[in-house]
Amino acid sequence: MAAVRQGHPRHRVGPRRRRGAAQQRRQALHVRLHPGCFQGEVRAVRTEGDRWYDDPDHNRRPPELLPRDEVARAINAEVKAGRGSPHGGVFLDVSTRMPAEVIRRRLPSMHHQFKELADVDITAEAMEVGPTCHYVMGGVEVDPDTAAATGVPGLFAAGEVAGGMHGSNRLGGNSLSDLLVFGRRAGLYAAEYARSRSARPAADPLQLDAAEAEALRPFSAEGPDADHAGRPAENPYTLHQELQQSMNDLVGIIRKQGEMEEALERLADLRVRARRAGVEGHRQYNPGWHLAIDLRNMLLVSECVARAALERTESRGGHTRDDYPEMDRRWRRVNLVCELADGGPDSPPQDPATGQIRLVRRETPPIRPDLLELFERDELAKYLAEEELAAEAAPSGPAAPAAGTTDDEGTSR
Repeated sequence: MAAVRQGHPRHRVGPRRRRGAAQQRRQALHVRLHPGCFQGEVRAVRTEGDRWYDDPDHNRRPPELLPRDEVARAINAEVKAGRGSPHGGVFLDVSTRMPAEVIRRRLPSMHHQFKELADVDITAEAMEVGPTCHYVMGGVEVDPDTAAATGVPGLFAAGEVAGGMHGSNRLGGNSLSDLLVFGRRAGLYAAEYARSRSARPAADPLQLDAAEAEALRPFSAEGPDADHAGRPAENPYTLHQELQQSMNDLVGIIRKQGEMEEALERLADLRVRARRAGVEGHRQYNPGWHLAIDLRNMLLVSECVARAALERTESRGGHTRDDYPEMDRRWRRVNLVCELADGGPDSPPQDPATGQIRLVRRETPPIRPDLLELFERDELAKYLAEEELAAEAAPSGPAAPAAGTTDDEGTSR
């Protein structure tokens, strides 16, 4: 599911600034809208939320302690509505909730980070925070039992680089478990694969020469070129910054069709310009050269995210569309797989509607009934349609899974 990524709401935003500037425009982080499945968990009045810290059994939590994807979306909504902080975030104030000594003891790294990097003492004033990309649920398509990459013999992947393990929303703490379980599988089957080879595969010399020429091209970006004769080289750092800004603004936490279509047009332009990325100096420790090489993959992944997000006409987990705000049960068991289109990654098309990749829909297997029984109904309510919840709650227990009647969140490949 290349379209899905998580936004972490506690990222520091803004440059170093004068002490106390936050107090000139203090604004508590708040959630204006949250889905119905969380309404019973959120305090009705602020005093109840304050009491929750000392008595969580008899009070409901404040909305800023909702799951991080909900908080990130709420922050994004506030900023887009013009109610954000000066640097595109919101103010989070813990100084009014806990004594200074408690903050320093329970949040030592956060206290140190804001003090050293922003000259903000979070024990006495609000901090400016905003969402940032935290985790990508998409990745390399792998076999769930062996961790072998589909269509790439000899490649094994596990962890964040592998797609599908966490469905559309990774739960907190699952990343480490993912690495331990599937990292072991990947290692075992990679070793088995290596032992089964009678000889080391031989690389095609022509492909090696082409890869070397592609890697060294940034050093001669200002040389003669039939398509770009006389044009100066592009700065890889400028291209990288434009790519970051485009993806953040147009394929961010809240997505819309028009914005994602604009993003694909920008990516097509950046792809052409990236082939003119040029660097100076030598091969030894040249981060500009490294970035020029990485830009090709960054643009490829960005197109996968944007094109898959545009194709998935629903909201699910970390993928939220303003024009399709509800989950659609027709999409529930569909994963979108990105494959290279004809021409390969080194042939940037002029037509932004064509792009470098094509999308293939893959239907995921239904979740097994014995695994479905492990989920609490309140958790299933976040993902299943109403008719599916009714079927799950039938007195006879979970029936044999049929197409469109069970959910695969967190377990799909």
